Amino acid sequence: MARSSADDHELKRACEAAIEGSKQKVMMSIRVAKSHGGWAKAGKMGRSMAKPRVLAICLKPKGQRTKAFLRVLKYSSGGVIEPAKIYKLKHLSKVEVITNDPSGCTFTLGFDNLRNQTVAPPQWTMRNTDDRNRLLLCIMNVCKDMLARLPKVVGIDVVEMALWAKENTTIATNQVNLQDGPVATMVTEKDLQVTVGKDLVSQAEEEDMEALLGTYVMGIGEAEAFSERLKRELLALEAANVHAILETEPLIEEVLRGLDSALNGVDDMDEWLGIFNVKLRHMREDIQSIETRNNKLELQSMNNKTLIEELDKLVERLCVPAEYATCLMRGSFDEANMCDNLDACEWLSSAIEGLEGSNLDSTYANLRAVKEKKAELEKLKSTFVRRASEFLRNYFTSLVDFMINDKTSFSQRGQLKHPDHADMRYKCRIYARLMQHLKNLDKNSLGPLREAYCSSLNLLLRREAREYANELRAMTKASRVPTVWFEGSAAPPNLNSTDTVAVSDAYAKMLTVFVPLLVDESSFFAHFMCFDVPSLNPPQTISNEDEENDDNLGIADMDENDSSKTSKNPEELAALNECLQELLDGIQEDFYALVDWAYKIDPLRCISMYGITERYLSRQKADAAGFVRLLLGDLESRIAMQFSRFVDEACFQIERNERNVRQMGVVTYIPRFAILATHMEQYIQGQSRDLVDQAYTKFVSIMFVTLEKMAQMELKYSDIFLLENYAAFQNSLYDLANVVPTLAKFYHQASEAYEQSCTRHISMIIYFQFDRLFQFARRVEDLMHSMSPEEIPFQLGLSKMDLRKVLKASLTGVDKSIATMYKKLQKNLTSEELLPSLWDKCKKEFLDKYDCFVQLVAKVYPNENVPSVAEMRDLLASM
Repeated sequence: MARSSADDHELKRACEAAIEGSKQKVMMSIRVAKSHGGWAKAGKMGRSMAKPRVLAICLKPKGQRTKAFLRVLKYSSGGVIEPAKIYKLKHLSKVEVITNDPSGCTFTLGFDNLRNQTVAPPQWTMRNTDDRNRLLLCIMNVCKDMLARLPKVVGIDVVEMALWAKENTTIATNQVNLQDGPVATMVTEKDLQVTVGKDLVSQAEEEDMEALLGTYVMGIGEAEAFSERLKRELLALEAANVHAILETEPLIEEVLRGLDSALNGVDDMDEWLGIFNVKLRHMREDIQSIETRNNKLELQSMNNKTLIEELDKLVERLCVPAEYATCLMRGSFDEANMCDNLDACEWLSSAIEGLEGSNLDSTYANLRAVKEKKAELEKLKSTFVRRASEFLRNYFTSLVDFMINDKTSFSQRGQLKHPDHADMRYKCRIYARLMQHLKNLDKNSLGPLREAYCSSLNLLLRREAREYANELRAMTKASRVPTVWFEGSAAPPNLNSTDTVAVSDAYAKMLTVFVPLLVDESSFFAHFMCFDVPSLNPPQTISNEDEENDDNLGIADMDENDSSKTSKNPEELAALNECLQELLDGIQEDFYALVDWAYKIDPLRCISMYGITERYLSRQKADAAGFVRLLLGDLESRIAMQFSRFVDEACFQIERNERNVRQMGVVTYIPRFAILATHMEQYIQGQSRDLVDQAYTKFVSIMFVTLEKMAQMELKYSDIFLLENYAAFQNSLYDLANVVPTLAKFYHQASEAYEQSCTRHISMIIYFQFDRLFQFARRVEDLMHSMSPEEIPFQLGLSKMDLRKVLKASLTGVDKSIATMYKKLQKNLTSEELLPSLWDKCKKEFLDKYDCFVQLVAKVYPNENVPSVAEMRDLLASM
């Protein structure tokens, strides 16, 4: 037999050299052929595609453990062994010998971490079965010793492998890991066989096999004869078992005879039991009939008892107590009798509800007695509702008439009286639960009551508002302010913001007193008249003067059992708003009269009144105060309309300035506007900034348009007129523009217009004195767009001689020309404070134009002598 490649030390050293640097030691190396079998392409055999490879089992110590690897090495083109693949033996799960190979030398190794690959595992073919067994035993011993586990073996007899290991006693070198490090030890194939035997066959099975084999004297190669002998002995044992069964036949017959006698006894007993069962069935039927009759009698007795109880309850429900009937038909509605009335209402409501179809059995509903009692209860209800409604309408009217006839309830001459409705509300609260019962009994009965309450209370509220407003106007001492701001030669009105502060204070006091009163009355009305609206909490008022009059009424005070109604009902809200319109209608006229009176005294007070109204308007959010919000909104619109009227009149005064004769200097409405804006800023309160900004926009827009129209009356002086007025606008509004964004916008607009007017006026003065010089420069500059600078001196009127004539005519006595420019600038200017800045602008503009002229001459007429810009600047500085 040829020598195995596992004993080739040169091969082992070549493998160690190939994996040098990996710290792995080669335990065993052997040559194999690699191929792909089951998944190869059709028409190609796996053996025909075999490639030479070397399998090496390697160990790598790591601490107290040792790792085992299976390396696949291939031959390079030069015949040198080099690493190809590496597998960890801890992932080896299966060793399968290919059954298609009759030699048994081909096997596959299955690794659990390569399960998901889409290619077939490689097949390894050994030279003979000895090399195969030697490699597989080495792998299994390494798995057992190093990893404490064995892979699954398929397609090979483990007994055959054990026998092979026992026969081949060649010495193999192995690497084991001791505590002192890797040490080379010598083990025999006998040791390998023992290891495999222990792992593949248990100790008990091995002893049984040895005992069985020990009873037969056979060679180890006579396995087939041993198998035939075992089959013959098994057949003999089965035949002996059948013979033993046949020998027990007499015993079986005796048992059968006993069973027959037992069956006869059972039949006799079954017959007796059938007779007894018939008799028992008859007895059960008799007992059941007796029980049925007893149950019917008992059920009838229970039904009669229940019927009597139900009839007693029905009679009790149909009976009307005498005291309740008297109270509902003829009872008094005085305060002392209200408890009896309320008890009667509660009983009547429960009695009517008890006779409703949903609360009464349908059998009872058709009874004549029930129908008659329903009609009687409906008659009681209608009589009581009619009597209570008539009483409450008269009661509301009498309450209001009493307060109207009492003169001490209203403001009198020299004395302001705050309206106090606490006593009236207290008296109404006595009948609050009665109102709730009326709503439950007949919802339609509340309509006339609400109308009566609204019409009566409306008279009282209008009388209180009229008397209070009249007395406020009589007690307020303020001189009337002239409304002419932008017209006439007289000085504008000299105002102090404290002169007319009493006017806005009177308006604020009116709102402080009546807005909370109207909100409270609206809220009380909504609760007292049983509107299904959310619970309302009146907002805190600005003034604390009326805190002592707050009777703190709410829906919980009227009906604690109905406080859970918080959902909004659109129909109820619409009805509530209609009633509030009727309740408070007409009171706005007294507020309008107060606003008109304040406007006549000082139109600018509209600004502060607008802010006060907006502050109150932002505090009214409740649904019951909807009409109060409408009242405040109308007041705000009225104030804005009056202020717009003032603004329109002032704008008309500004526009009348353009119809006057030609004016020089600053028009009168510019400084007057600054004074007006200062006063308007002093009156701003709260949210009135938008109102003032709109007025500013309208004022300034009309002022600037009027300025432009007045400037067009005499074009010769238009620029002087505009620059003086725009400068005056900036000077007068400088401080306000720093704090008011709207005025700052117009300030910048005036600044741009001022710069444009200055530029036009200064250019006119410069061209008036040096028109010939700069006209010559303009002609040269125009020709430079169409020809070269060298060609220009040869054009008609642009020769060097023409240039010298222009220079002589324009720059001879230039100091006198500049002095004339200064005098012309000063001549028509009425604002002397503007002269220095205008003269500086004029000099700068002249030097810029002259500088352009000098550069143009240097480019077109390079040899001509022209006074330099520096000389001209020195000349201007010396003047």
